[in-house]
Amino acid sequence: MNLFRSEEHARRSASFDADWAHMLLPVDGWADIFSGPMFRERGRSDYVSWLRSPDGQMATTAMRAKMPQPRPM
Repeated sequence: MNLFRSEEHARRSASFDADWAHMLLPVDGWADIFSGPMFRERGRSDYVSWLRSPDGQMATTAMRAKMPQPRPM
């Protein structure tokens, strides 16, 4: 993951790809996504089984809902 000072700084990067611009979020947006139960529960000994459980599926759905969506072309 690359961290930039601002969206403008990221856009000026030589490796900037406009197709991925929808993924530019403030740090608090990414912190919210990565603080969800899908990531908090990774230390469980039964993590893979938990992901397949109803609680794990709800956590996955919630995480996906928070992810930035590509803009229609």
